[in-house]
Amino acid sequence: MKNTASHNQGMSLVNWGLLILLSLLWGGSFFFNGVAVKEIPVLTVVFFRVAIAAFALLVFLKEKGISLRLPLSLIGSFLLMGFLNNLVPFSLIVAGQTQISSGLASILNATTPLFAAVVAHVATREEAERLTARRIIGILLGISGVTIMMAPDIQESGLSGNSVIGQLAVLAASLSYGIAVVYGRRFGKQGIPPVVTAAGQVSGTTILMLPLVLFIDRPWEFLGHVSMTTITAVVSLALFSTALAYILYFQLIKSAGATNASLVTLIIPVSAVLLGVAFLDESISLHALMGMGAIGIGLLVIDGRILSILKQKQPGDLPG
Repeated sequence: MKNTASHNQGMSLVNWGLLILLSLLWGGSFFFNGVAVKEIPVLTVVFFRVAIAAFALLVFLKEKGISLRLPLSLIGSFLLMGFLNNLVPFSLIVAGQTQISSGLASILNATTPLFAAVVAHVATREEAERLTARRIIGILLGISGVTIMMAPDIQESGLSGNSVIGQLAVLAASLSYGIAVVYGRRFGKQGIPPVVTAAGQVSGTTILMLPLVLFIDRPWEFLGHVSMTTITAVVSLALFSTALAYILYFQLIKSAGATNASLVTLIIPVSAVLLGVAFLDESISLHALMGMGAIGIGLLVIDGRILSILKQKQPGDLPG
């Protein structure tokens, strides 16, 4: 009963509201990507997302009086974190969305905790991160969900089909996120405030992406012809789905705990699918829904809280 209480601690009505709002913000990132990528190249979308978000987060830190004086040794760590947690996955997801719907991309991106569990098992020696039978079952359920979603496209066009390549790109992004989750734990152990880590990584990503955008996309050749709709989507992607989302996420971790905050992973695909259907004229296939269900069950098994609750219900507790 103790474990169950710890899981539920802090999940007040306000925290549930934050969780749903965060799912809308992060689910909205797939929607905003879907709008922006129609007029702007992949790298430019990602660059403006992190650059505007970095500026907003730095302003937020200054207004809150949070010091940015950090050891120079952290610069390399922030650059690597920005590479793993922003540059690679953001770029792969936006590229993937040129071939698949925002809803499908969000469902595949929900596999991040599955990859994180495997990476943590391989890369750390912490007993709490070892792959237990429960976690292995959860990972296998997640893999089955991905297989269900990708099977029709693989059967139709093989691994070289555009849709399959788009899906593989998003899965590769999830792997990068999973590696970043494990790597990013070092910042907390060093006592660095999470919002400072967020500002540091998006600032590092901005530095890394600037030369890539200038030499590859040459944005001055097309930015003058971009519609206001696309500009609004990119700014919203940066301010709402990145800067504000990070602030809310870290507030949720503080008030409800990391385990409860991780529930957002299960809700993001729902938000993204609904936004895609409502505003981008997308549809979601039965295979995608079945795959989302399998991935969701896998994440719940890895999380363990439902199993813990069921264990508390002993036969002796039943009437009669």
